[in-house]
Amino acid sequence: MSGTGTTAEHDPLQTAVWRLRSRGCWTDAAALLASRAGAAAALQRTALLVERCLFTGDGWGEAEDGLRTAEAIAEDDDDRGAAACERGQLAYASTVLGVRDRADEARTALGRAAALLAPNAPGRPLLDFRRGLIAEHISDSPQSAKAAYRRAHAGATAHSDPLLLSFTWRHLAGLALRDGELAEARHGFAESLRIREELGYLVGTAPALAALAEAEAEPEATRLRAEATRLFRLLGGVPSWLASHLQPPAAAV
Repeated sequence: MSGTGTTAEHDPLQTAVWRLRSRGCWTDAAALLASRAGAAAALQRTALLVERCLFTGDGWGEAEDGLRTAEAIAEDDDDRGAAACERGQLAYASTVLGVRDRADEARTALGRAAALLAPNAPGRPLLDFRRGLIAEHISDSPQSAKAAYRRAHAGATAHSDPLLLSFTWRHLAGLALRDGELAEARHGFAESLRIREELGYLVGTAPALAALAEAEAEPEATRLRAEATRLFRLLGGVPSWLASHLQPPAAAV
């Protein structure tokens, strides 16, 4: 549901971090960055730990510690804005997973990020996406969410961020499905799945398969759900929130 970035072709460390992250090994990926000094490494490490919280519902204390470090060593408004964006995402995750209601903190942090990040900053599309998550899943404002997701989608395209595009495609498709626009939903879910498979983002592939199943007719829906279940089990039940989406809908009586 969150995060951007792919393998860095010319940086073996970033390649290793991506491979671990894409398989749900966030702790190991973050450990690789521990020896690197500076705000950028601290922010990337924090983002990994925050993503682990959202996918597993665990690791909150470590994420908070990493976040405080990133906030303390931020060097400019871009760094401070990125740290605020991660704080907002961590508070969002805590709220939607039912750990602790931090909705106000999430909104405040993302508002701070919006004030700090320039309109054309590389981190702006991710911020727009996360504001869409707040609008959809906390404020129950699908129109505001759609507008934010579309801004994020355009920004991800402009900044050549395919992983973020996989998230915006999926969430726009979810809103289309909610409105009964099956063809649009199917297209968006399929694009999200295609990108994740091409990137090798294994930990995000099962959710993409399950989402596409919701827009497909039988027997394709059952096949997609079975493949999602296989990957979910292969990764040890990650993301944890996916379990409830892997059961076929109850038959009409």
